[in-house]
Amino acid sequence: MSNSIIYPTSVGDFSRIKENNVTFIKNIRYAKSERYHNPIPVQNEQFISDKIVMCPQNPSELTDKYLEKIDINDCHFDESPQYLTITIPDNSQNNNNLPVVVWIHGGSYEYGAGSIGTSDPSVWVDEQNIIVVSLTFRLGIFGFLGGYDKRKANLGLLDIIEGLKWVKENIAAFGGDQNNITIMGQSAGGDAVTHLLGIEKANNLFKRAIIHSAPLSLRTQKEKLNKYFSKETANVQNDSDLSKLLNTQNNNRPPLLRFGLKAFMPFGLEYGFNPLPNEDEMQQAWDKNANKYDVLIGNNTEEASFFLKTTNFYLKYKNNIINNFITDKLINGITNSIYKNPCRKFANDYSKAGGNIYYYTISPLIKGADLAAGHCIDLPLIFANEKAWKNAEMIKDISWNYIFENGKLMRKIWADFARNGKISNEQSPQFLTINKL
Repeated sequence: MSNSIIYPTSVGDFSRIKENNVTFIKNIRYAKSERYHNPIPVQNEQFISDKIVMCPQNPSELTDKYLEKIDINDCHFDESPQYLTITIPDNSQNNNNLPVVVWIHGGSYEYGAGSIGTSDPSVWVDEQNIIVVSLTFRLGIFGFLGGYDKRKANLGLLDIIEGLKWVKENIAAFGGDQNNITIMGQSAGGDAVTHLLGIEKANNLFKRAIIHSAPLSLRTQKEKLNKYFSKETANVQNDSDLSKLLNTQNNNRPPLLRFGLKAFMPFGLEYGFNPLPNEDEMQQAWDKNANKYDVLIGNNTEEASFFLKTTNFYLKYKNNIINNFITDKLINGITNSIYKNPCRKFANDYSKAGGNIYYYTISPLIKGADLAAGHCIDLPLIFANEKAWKNAEMIKDISWNYIFENGKLMRKIWADFARNGKISNEQSPQFLTINKL
């Protein structure tokens, strides 16, 4: 790790890098695993490299173009990718018991990693004097498909739980408050966070949850899809050629017509397999734990625009009134069906069960921009790394200064919630509304 210095702690010595008023302790291994086996916890081990550790995965043209193009030369692909990065303020040694946010990335349980540039928390950490831990875990065929063959289900979720255990046990050595941990996830990461609220094995590992754009309608009645996908990929599940395995995974995705919208996210959590209860028991598990965790949950008003207004068909006929009318109707319907309605139902049920929960909504940041309230528009507001976001098509029509200054207000609200589980609307962006349920 270039320009690194040793960072001694009570749980071991680690290499760190100081940049932009924060300290990064990168690539600490929290667990190891063999293919399709449970994670085994690890202590005091670090991958000394500037590379981004990622689970093997196919590239995503959508995220490459509209979020961040990641150079594979900057990545280290590992079937056992259970690493975390800790970002702390430079003055953290003078401040003990800082609130801790554990970031669980999105990407349809198939793409991404914890420590990419567009989820760099350094600005947030410096501004709000908090600690952010970014988790990387198994994805796709390695972590979120199984249970009906030799592969185990929910391995990526078990990785996340193992990472939370590491944070709970060790974060005090880095200046964090082990009794004030907030888990935060976006998209598939938000789906994982939502389920962690009802998982017995995650009890006492965190205190609060922030849930962005969780596609909760895609979580139910997926057994037939899971069985189909398992069968179609069974012939290569133990292949040593990762490219062959990933190509088979990509070429045998469940057909959309047979499984509907659920086929858009074929990987995911599977009920009835460790550590999740049966599907019909999930609501009871959430109700049981509602008084344990403070929750902030919400969505963007035009989530589906990220998937529909980026298609070649829409871009070709963008100026056609009929095309725009149909697209807008689809965006509204899909956003409500996949994100808004199920998240709102979860929030209302959680409140009725006695939980402290707030619901937020992000409207278009500016008028006229196609993706100004689309899926992922919340990310640059929180993770304000200008260098990483400068080429993102998603925000090309919005000035960085506007994003940064409004994001600063949002970053404070989010950090305050992580501190005390409360929301103050004294100063918030015009596009953000938050209500306590």
